[in-house]
Amino acid sequence: MADIKLLASLPKAELHLHIEGTLEPTLMWALAKKHGITLPYNSVDDIAKAYQFDDLQSFLDLYYQGANVLRDEDDFFQLMWAYLLRCKEDNVVHTEMMIDPQTHTSRGIGFDVFMTGFTRAIEKAKNELGISCYLILSFLRHLSEEDAIETLAQANDYYEDFIAVGLDSSELGNPPEKFVNVFEQARALGFKCVAHAGEEGPPEYVWQALELLKVDRIDHGVRSAEDPKLMTHLAAQKIPLTVCPQSNLKLRVVNDMAEHNILKLLDEGLLVTVNSDDPSYFGGYMNDNFVALNDALSMSDAQMIKLAKHSFDGSFLPETIKQQWLSHIDDVVSNRVSS
Repeated sequence: MADIKLLASLPKAELHLHIEGTLEPTLMWALAKKHGITLPYNSVDDIAKAYQFDDLQSFLDLYYQGANVLRDEDDFFQLMWAYLLRCKEDNVVHTEMMIDPQTHTSRGIGFDVFMTGFTRAIEKAKNELGISCYLILSFLRHLSEEDAIETLAQANDYYEDFIAVGLDSSELGNPPEKFVNVFEQARALGFKCVAHAGEEGPPEYVWQALELLKVDRIDHGVRSAEDPKLMTHLAAQKIPLTVCPQSNLKLRVVNDMAEHNILKLLDEGLLVTVNSDDPSYFGGYMNDNFVALNDALSMSDAQMIKLAKHSFDGSFLPETIKQQWLSHIDDVVSNRVSS
């Protein structure tokens, strides 16, 4: 079993986080009251009890319903700031967050509203908490590629605020090949690229994301284990997989955390990382996911340290900054041993 006290001391980066998925029941309730929105729940406890899902789609239905309470700049600021405070608690020093513009623009809420709120909280976290943040503009794959292309154009005034584009939402029936053109446009603009693949979808979706969208890393990717050739390729090319253990459990990708393959993937040489995905809905933030793995799989200290290091290796941080954090991890481990 890994030493959880050591976990708290290790700096970590989070690479797979949907900011809309950090909307806690208390904030949802407060914002609904603020805007006069009637929710189909009688209390905060009722909202929390609703966070039980049969699959990805049942989660997404509630996820989009919850996002409806986000209306003005301060709502988005509160959402982002609350998450960044949780990062501070978990010693997450860098985070690369996905935002879903189409979830908001479809409701008539423009980039000038949500981006202003988000960036205000990010700047506050940089100055007051010492946390660095990158944003990823994610396209909703259940919508058309034309809609994604329009969203990319709408973001024009905010390109400097984004490090990458991504692809999320309902995976089955919406393969990566559906979005080749918009990803080509994004790469031409200088953006990094990521995509959800191999969560509910088959290994073929991972291949498409790599070969057609030319992504820099794969979000989820746990079903890659079904394809030995893909596993070899991922290991050889050091393609990061941003794995989300508690999400996989809540959405029935695995039936029991003891069945999760993340440590097997790690030991087979893949660059896997631990992330919280939509932590409010899935029952835990970064350290909670590590603890869940430790409880179910008896993770070793060495595995935990490697996962923490991988979080920086798989990030889009400049190489010099990556090395600084990797050295800091070594110092933490060294000081623990010497003491």
